[in-house]
Amino acid sequence: MDFTPHSPPASRLHLIATGKALPEHLITSAELDRRLGKREGYVERRSGILHRYHAANDDSQAALAAAALHDACRRHAINPASIDLLISASAIAVQALPCSAVHIMKAAGLPAGTAGFDINSSCVSFISAMQVASALLTSGSYRRIAIVSADIASRGIDWEHEESSLIFGDGAACAIVEAGDARAGILAMKAETYPQGSELCEIRAGGTRKNPRAGMEESDFLFHMQGKALFRQASSLVDGFWQRLLDAAGLTLDDIATVVPHQASHLSLEHMRKRLKVKPEVLVDIYRLHGNQVAASIPTALHEAFITGRVKPGEPLMLVGTAAGLTLAGMVLLP
Repeated sequence: MDFTPHSPPASRLHLIATGKALPEHLITSAELDRRLGKREGYVERRSGILHRYHAANDDSQAALAAAALHDACRRHAINPASIDLLISASAIAVQALPCSAVHIMKAAGLPAGTAGFDINSSCVSFISAMQVASALLTSGSYRRIAIVSADIASRGIDWEHEESSLIFGDGAACAIVEAGDARAGILAMKAETYPQGSELCEIRAGGTRKNPRAGMEESDFLFHMQGKALFRQASSLVDGFWQRLLDAAGLTLDDIATVVPHQASHLSLEHMRKRLKVKPEVLVDIYRLHGNQVAASIPTALHEAFITGRVKPGEPLMLVGTAAGLTLAGMVLLP
């Protein structure tokens, strides 16, 4: 594709490395058939997933995130000590305090004094972190930033709720970014939140709302989703959102070389193909082999796009997704 942007990137950002990490335990949909007492093939038909990865109960989320960071550094011969800011962009924190970035930095062995903080906008945390990183790089506040997303969704599965229990996988991914030149950067970023859907996708405990003093039940620590209502709300909003994002970038969908979506569900990806008319060769779909990895979903799919040659310098790349809230977020950039 010979692409010439209508205007230079609004903010500077250059993706220099990506990496990922997965837990050791690969769980097939056939295994879940047996676990749930279903006929062979039931889970794959219902979820659209062949296999995904689930962490052991004693696996560390911070260690998984650190492994993704080191994978990105190894693949691109980057010294981890050259990173001067680490942003943890995960949906679920390691613990309430301190922030997850501290745990990841410790597990990764980053030098003392390296800056770190968390950004959490659920499944689209990576997009939010990319925008913040771009602003910090453009201002000159930092030179090299690692964005790491890691989620162990399997810890929050409610196995009594079939609709949500079949879709989740665990994993971590990392992107390392620097300030871009006149051609590398973000063309547009947009986020919209519709809090009327806040109860459609939630984990109630873990904060001040549900705890031993305010009152809680064991199920408050599990993932709760009203799938049909959530899909109706998201699908009623996503078409207009995509158009507003493309308009902000001054592009059409035909200009986008690669679309990297949140791997929310088989149904959401089919919606992109059929209703939004995203061409199969443009859409990065890793859902069948990873499931929904929550915040790690988008950067893992981005890493897959990089290692398979689907991301090329100067060709527009779109990151897009929906998240609990209900939040929609998207970014168009020139890598």
